[in-house]
Amino acid sequence: MSRVKIIYDNEDAGNLVKRALLAEKKRLELGLAKTEREIKGFEERYQVSSEIFLKEFSAEDLAGGDEEYVHWAGELKLRDRIVQRLEKLEGVEYVAH
Repeated sequence: MSRVKIIYDNEDAGNLVKRALLAEKKRLELGLAKTEREIKGFEERYQVSSEIFLKEFSAEDLAGGDEEYVHWAGELKLRDRIVQRLEKLEGVEYVAH
């Protein structure tokens, strides 16, 4: 768990930082939902999990070729990065003085 210590002269400054972190978390959650929809669309279209896609598929296996392969793989990497950032934000403990 990370600890954020906020030292401020007035309460508004501390609240501003806290609201900014909450807004970032919300933005990441919205991005994650969009990415999950994209991934689900690929999985439904090809009737295969993303795990199998990464292990067994190549661009030639997809109707959209290279562009579609890169899109699907990119969404998977993006999802991983978003989840990592969310985990960091959720681990923040606020300690205000």
